[in-house]
Amino acid sequence: MAKYEEVMIGLKQGKYAPAYMLCGKESYYIDLVANYIENNVLDEMAREFDQTIIYGKDLAGADVSTVIGAARGFAMMGGYKVIIVKEAQHIKKWEALAMYMDNPQPSTILVFCYKYGAPDKRLTLFKNWEKKGGVMMESDQLKDYQVEKWIRDYVAQRNQELKANGDEVQIDDKVTKILADSIGSDLTQVVGALQKLIDGRPEGVKVIDAALVERNIGISKDFNVFELQDALIKGDVVKANRITQYFATSKDHPMVKELGILYSFFANLMIYHYLPDKTDRVAAGALGVAPFFVKDYAAAAKRYSAGKTFAIIGYFREIDARLKGINNPSAKDADLWKELIYKIMH
Repeated sequence: MAKYEEVMIGLKQGKYAPAYMLCGKESYYIDLVANYIENNVLDEMAREFDQTIIYGKDLAGADVSTVIGAARGFAMMGGYKVIIVKEAQHIKKWEALAMYMDNPQPSTILVFCYKYGAPDKRLTLFKNWEKKGGVMMESDQLKDYQVEKWIRDYVAQRNQELKANGDEVQIDDKVTKILADSIGSDLTQVVGALQKLIDGRPEGVKVIDAALVERNIGISKDFNVFELQDALIKGDVVKANRITQYFATSKDHPMVKELGILYSFFANLMIYHYLPDKTDRVAAGALGVAPFFVKDYAAAAKRYSAGKTFAIIGYFREIDARLKGINNPSAKDADLWKELIYKIMH
């Protein structure tokens, strides 16, 4: 199984495989590879004659045979013939591809974009895919806790490009958390937001802060789960209730999602209470957060004892069960939020 970086190195060196199976639950890397092949293997004139885009959902009987028929043809311009099959997850019949891979057309590059999952690797075709010269890349979706680091790495990578033009940008740690918590682990959406923030900055602006996020992305700098967490840490009941009542009226802040983020914070707080070494570097490693956020746990630990933290975790589990209909006589989100905030702060 090839990694994204390995696939891209081969492509940029002009070492093309007869077939690529790009699959996985994270579509961002699938699109990056497919777009690179689409825009770089052939020149503009050759693309007119020797590049074809096919959609899996349009194939008769969900059968790959039509694709293979096209793959066996020769390139009209004498170079490569590129066939990209998008939405390949709709294909159900792969027999023709299995026969094709025994003797692929040397001048054809076949690309399958199989999103939101992977083909059945128990099939002989996919068991032997790499033995037949094919490249298979499976991109897994990031875990929620990995998104903040990914954002920081992406900004660092963009800075390498920006510095070549005398520009550079920094992203506030708070903003990194706001984006991760608000958008989640869909990297296509995360990158779309980051591109708006980086490329849409006013001239001379070097720092992406919460105000810029609100202006360019529409994520409120005042009404988000990070600010709610901050209110809980500081014991600001009024602010906490104001934010949660806003959540209760907004479709962008489903309670189950925001509850999960807060639960993670208090679960980490319990770990923090029992760390023998609470220095920033050690605590950050144990909690899986950036060192910048250790101060939040230190402040929260002063307000919420280990015993209280344990009780709060129990409150989250109780509310989560009620959201799922257990012991819940149709209580509204606004009421559940109000009850939760009261229990946490008293």
